[in-house]
Amino acid sequence: METKKSYIAWSIRIIVSLLFIVSAVAKMYPSPYFAISTFEVKQLYTLGFSEHVAPYFSRTLIGIELAMGFLLLQNHWLKRFIVPMTILLLAVFVGHLTYVTFLSGGDSGNCGCFGELIPMTPIEAIIKNIVAIGLLGYLYYILPKETSNHNFWILTTVLFATILGIYMVAPIQPVATALPISETEEPTDGFDNSMPTIDSTTMTLQNPLENEKLTNEVKKDTAKKIEVQNLNEPKKVKSGNAALFPSIDKGKKLLCYFVPGCDHCRDAAKELTEMRKKDASLPPLSIIFMNEEADLIPAFFKEAGATYPYKIIEIIPFWNTLGSGKDTPGVKYLWNGNEIKYYWGITDDKFVGEDLKKYLNQSYEELKKTHPKL
Repeated sequence: METKKSYIAWSIRIIVSLLFIVSAVAKMYPSPYFAISTFEVKQLYTLGFSEHVAPYFSRTLIGIELAMGFLLLQNHWLKRFIVPMTILLLAVFVGHLTYVTFLSGGDSGNCGCFGELIPMTPIEAIIKNIVAIGLLGYLYYILPKETSNHNFWILTTVLFATILGIYMVAPIQPVATALPISETEEPTDGFDNSMPTIDSTTMTLQNPLENEKLTNEVKKDTAKKIEVQNLNEPKKVKSGNAALFPSIDKGKKLLCYFVPGCDHCRDAAKELTEMRKKDASLPPLSIIFMNEEADLIPAFFKEAGATYPYKIIEIIPFWNTLGSGKDTPGVKYLWNGNEIKYYWGITDDKFVGEDLKKYLNQSYEELKKTHPKL
């Protein structure tokens, strides 16, 4: 009977231990700094953590998870401390996830428990944690009473070692701004991706009076054209991207948010290139790249079939610029700085070329019906 209990106890310890270890490692996939920064922006910022506190909290939390995974496999203070503390930690997670479920419904989105490696909704994570609590509760029941003295330094050594290890593999970087770290590349796709220019012709007449009269007429005619043009397009506003692309708020523009190694981003870029081949009047396109695997940008453009003007910004500013709760690839249609349509992620709001064409073909009057703020 005791042997059977021992087998059950070890099975539970291994299962829950792997749960914690995989959870900690998954939060550092595919690369530690990128994954942890993404976890901070998507999970911690939404809970009210500041950009100064989040980096320390995220790394410490991952270190604690990893330590719990290892400590469940040793015998020092197992029943009296490790198992109860693990149950408490899981209970805190359940409380947090219950709150998230209450706010959002919990049947969509990624709770971040296993990072981007294993997406899991809040409800799924709650079920997983409740099952783990049940297993640990049973483990506590069947574990023999601890009578011998144990070495508490084993626990602290493992805990500090794992936390320090996380800080070492993903060092905290200074708070970055959204300013670009690359120069804009000129397009080399054979398309005209620049802003249209107005040709100006200077006419010289012998009679100064006639010259002045013609000048006044030209001014009046230009003023009328500008007035008509303004009636047929939305008023100019600041989109907040002029620091990256100075002319982004002039006329119709497409602004994309891509990660160089993201397959979905490459697919979106390819689709946009095909659209440009079929319709040369497609608005100029600019790209904001995340500074993750930036060395893959040449391969990105090669697969996309064209090279577009781009900037590279750091990971956390990129997520903040993309928008809270949003994911890549992002494709935004701007008209005089006004956001007409924003596609993001790979689910309900994903980029669809045919849908973008519908918006591009709509006149200002048609757009005002669905965009009252224009």
